[in-house]
Amino acid sequence: MDITTFATRDDVALAAAQTIGDALKRRPDLVLGLPAGQTPVPVYAQLRRMTAAGAVDFSNATSFALDEFAGVARTDPRSFAYFINEHLIAGTNFDLRRVHFLDGSAVEPDAECDRYEAAIVAAGGLDLQILGLGRNGHIGFNEPGETLAARTHRVTLHPESRRDNASRFGGDSGRVPHEALSMGVGTILKARAILVIATGESKAESVERMVRGPVTTQLPASFLQLHGNVTVYLDRAAATRL
Repeated sequence: MDITTFATRDDVALAAAQTIGDALKRRPDLVLGLPAGQTPVPVYAQLRRMTAAGAVDFSNATSFALDEFAGVARTDPRSFAYFINEHLIAGTNFDLRRVHFLDGSAVEPDAECDRYEAAIVAAGGLDLQILGLGRNGHIGFNEPGETLAARTHRVTLHPESRRDNASRFGGDSGRVPHEALSMGVGTILKARAILVIATGESKAESVERMVRGPVTTQLPASFLQLHGNVTVYLDRAAATRL
């Protein structure tokens, strides 16, 4: 892993946005994997500003959202699709025909996961996967457990993950769905490059375990050690245990 520590969260966001912008310049038809959550919000804000300034061009890029809540429609303000649209897509020049989301409201969630996996393959695979890092070491909604799914799949959310997402459901973790749809760890590891962003002291323990191992299903992010092209951007708070 290529690890860089920055002074502040805003510095991390600027560096991450510049890295994404540079990747787009090298390959205008870049296939991007996009996370939701609070960590990428300042990154997406920078990318919107860069788009307005003509510094980045998403018109030929393709995007795939990393995950979605089960039972929540794309148009629901609580969905990750809505979140990514609000914070990134709507403020850039993405061609909406190349913007892909998991359908959390699909009648057959397992079939929806298969459809999404096939769509990623049809697009040529992910060129750059952006990842946040859960406090319990999850990436996407791949939760710690005895086993990990390789492909896009349906997952049961841990109580900690449901608490971390309570703000999207009126602050009540009991209203957060018990299940989600997520790219699998194998899907993520097939990306040609991965950029991990972690900020805040609450992520410091997971960062340490992600970097120093061991590789274990009890910390899904530790599997990133097996990838040959992972960049990690941290603020000082997230790097305190390194």
